[in-house]
Amino acid sequence: MNNADKLKQSQTVVKAASKELSANSSISHNPKRRALLGRTLAYAGAAGAAGLGAGNALAQSLPIPESNRTMGRTIPPEDYGMPSKYEGKVKRRRTDVFVNRQNFSDWSMTPLAQQLGTVTPNGLIFERHHNGIPDINPDHHKFVIHGLVHQPLEFSMSDLMKYPSVSKFHFMECSGNGLTDWLKPSSKTVQQTHGLLSAAQWTGVPVSTLLDEAGLLKEAKWGLAEGADGSAHARSIPIQKLLDDALLVYASNGEMLRPENGYPLRLFIPGWEGNVSVKWIRRIKLGDEPWHIRSETARYTDPMPDGKWRQFSMEMEAKSVVTSPSGGMN
Repeated sequence: MNNADKLKQSQTVVKAASKELSANSSISHNPKRRALLGRTLAYAGAAGAAGLGAGNALAQSLPIPESNRTMGRTIPPEDYGMPSKYEGKVKRRRTDVFVNRQNFSDWSMTPLAQQLGTVTPNGLIFERHHNGIPDINPDHHKFVIHGLVHQPLEFSMSDLMKYPSVSKFHFMECSGNGLTDWLKPSSKTVQQTHGLLSAAQWTGVPVSTLLDEAGLLKEAKWGLAEGADGSAHARSIPIQKLLDDALLVYASNGEMLRPENGYPLRLFIPGWEGNVSVKWIRRIKLGDEPWHIRSETARYTDPMPDGKWRQFSMEMEAKSVVTSPSGGMN
């Protein structure tokens, strides 16, 4: 509240109290009420004067910044808004732990300590790639549903975007989140320890809508989701999950997906390991059992105490971590 507002407020209180005192004879003839109103008038006047005096002193000592003396810049030539240059420290960071640079198996981490609110900006959503980021022209991309269905279907991106869409807020987390410190604690920041985690608003078409259109055969129990990247990354997914809340996503946070996050189309499986939400998805094949591909045998399996390996542990369980303050912060 500025000085003028404070003065107006105090004058309003005084006028209201005076009006009430003169208009209500029962109050004006009551000594106790008259004394109370008198104190109210005195307090209001004193408070207004004190606030005005303090404000004047502050205004006189407050320097005029250079930004008040000069013209600001015009609309920048770029047609897409970017963060301020003073926020350059807020960025994704790569890690050199367990990364094979030769086949572009790589990842970068979300700066959780600097994230404000619960939604991760598109430019800060963590990355995980198995063989690099493909360059896919959406005008040429096709998505196919086939296998144990009555009618195999092929969709272009324009076809998919004609369907009724839904937008949902969900987190996504890599199953390897925290792996940098599995052998021994070595990382200094929460970005380095838990940065394979992001949250966004995801927009797309429910998978169930397209499966209903294709017509599932009663034998269909699993779906194989496969990407169009260089590793042909794929995962077997139970049909119940595909029919429940799975989405074919083409947008996040109000804009089309970024290339590193699956542009132009990805699968999104809420609450499950990030690797199941296949990026750059090109097909879902329906079958009667899982495919047991390399991502379900050599990778993404869990060693058990008895020496066996557990497959299809897809649900991401809860973690708890303090994001701020974090190591490395000033």
